[in-house]
Amino acid sequence: MSKSGQKDKPFTIPKQLVWEAYKRVKANKGAAGMDRVSMGDFEKDLRGNLYKIWSAPSRAGGGL
Repeated sequence: MSKSGQKDKPFTIPKQLVWEAYKRVKANKGAAGMDRVSMGDFEKDLRGNLYKIWSAPSRAGGGL
């Protein structure tokens, strides 16, 4: 699969949608989820973590 993943996905999730969701969680001072990753830890590799969320539906099982 290419880095963009656009052509390999069964459906497309706009990257802008993932970015907007991240901004809303940050604005609400989102807490760590099931994975116990804090916003600070998530932001240490923000680009990579947002990419993982964006590309998750194209991976087996759709999970992270």
